[in-house]
Parts: sequence; structure tokens; C-alpha cells
Amino acid sequence: MMRRDCTITESREISGGIYLMSFEAGDIAREAAPGSFVHIKCGEGCLLRRPISIADAKGDGMTIVFEARGAGTRELARRRPGATADVLGPLGRGFGSVGGGTIAVGGGMGVPPLLFAARRAAPGSVTALLGFRDAGRVILEREFRERCRDVHIMTEDGSEGGRGTVEAPLREYMERGGISLIISCGPRPMLAAVARIAAQYGTPCRVSLEERMACGVGACLGCACETTDGDGRREMRRVCRDGPVFDSREVTW
Repeated sequence: MMRRDCTITESREISGGIYLMSFEAGDIAREAAPGSFVHIKCGEGCLLRRPISIADAKGDGMTIVFEARGAGTRELARRRPGATADVLGPLGRGFGSVGGGTIAVGGGMGVPPLLFAARRAAPGSVTALLGFRDAGRVILEREFRERCRDVHIMTEDGSEGGRGTVEAPLREYMERGGISLIISCGPRPMLAAVARIAAQYGTPCRVSLEERMACGVGACLGCACETTDGDGRREMRRVCRDGPVFDSREVTW
């Protein structure tokens, strides 16, 4: 974990209120792994840093994708190339090794870290199943298609791709066979559904939990979640430090 004042090299809105931002991040970028995140200071008026997943890292360059929702992320979105950001990272445990037979299941703003995983895997080895609210919220589709074996888009209203959630098409993929690993990030109800399907088919599944984080380093316990160990004992674990990626069987849904 390192703290750096990183120079912004690119900043643009890629969908309504959703921004892609790239940095010269040095050793933060070089040590980043799919599923890890950074904690960014977003202006003097914001006491707490904002945790944002890493969407890509190569050499000294790092890319994040975030939604400008509150005062902090809106302030970050206003920064232009040449400005700097106070970045702490990389933080957390990632997805680990991702190879052939992997399906990446993402929902909404849980999609960007899955792109990082797909880019670190061999070209064409990952299938992407991505769910969004509507066509106006679809992000990074082109980038996934450039890297993945297959990309399946679902929208709740059917305005792009299939209509509905990712649950039905995920079952279809599992029925076809050939899926050896599921990685997933998105809203908790979606992750719970993905975990149930993985358990039904006996397929390993790694999920990235989205929780509010204050310190980002495991000191404040604000992001603790309940998990279960192999003997059925329940314990509270810190998403920022013990995760954010967990074996889906460990999470108390």
C-alpha cells in the first residue's frame, strides 16, 4: 500500500454521470491486481476518501471508472488532465488467477473491475455477462468485446440486449457446461443469486462485495460483513482488508 499524488492523464464522461479517469500512478499501478481498489481523496470538504475499483492497470498507468453521485465524486469528476489526485493503494484482496472457462458476471458499477480481470487473462478466455438498468447505463461494452470470448448484455427494461437480470442467462451458460469459475461484482442481491447458482452447479465462485468504507485499511471496522468458515462458525470480516473478494461460500447472504 502506497500514497501518491497521481497526475490525471485522461478524464471523460462515458455515460450519464459515469466517468473514466486515468492516472500516472507509478508503483500503485504496477502492484495493482484485478479486484483491488484505491482510496482517493476528493477535495478539502470531504473528510473520508472514496473507495473506487481499478478498471485497468498497465505499466505506470491506471484507470478507474466511477459514478459522480455525491459531493466527493462530483468534485473528482471536475478535475481535468494535468491535475493531481491523492491516491492510496492498491488495497484489498483481488480475484486471483483467472483462466479459460471463466464467466465474469457484473452489474452496474460492479462491471469495471471485471474488465481488469478479463484484460489480465488470455485473450478470448473469459465470457462476460453484464447487467444494467437500461441502455443509457451500459458501460465498457466495446472494451469487453475486444477482450472476451463472448459478451452478453442484459437490461432491466430490455432497451439493450436481453430483458431482465443476469440470473436466467447465467443458468443457460451453466447448463451448456464448460464454466470452471465464476467471478462477480455488483449489487448484493445479484451476488447472492450468482452464489446460489454457483452452489447448485458446484462451480467455484469469487464475489467482490460493495460496502461503504471509511478507512480502507481495516482499522475502523465500518465495512465488516458476516462470513462463515469451513466448520460453520460465523465471524465478522473486513471487506476492505479481508476482501473485497471472497469465496461466495464464505459469505452469509
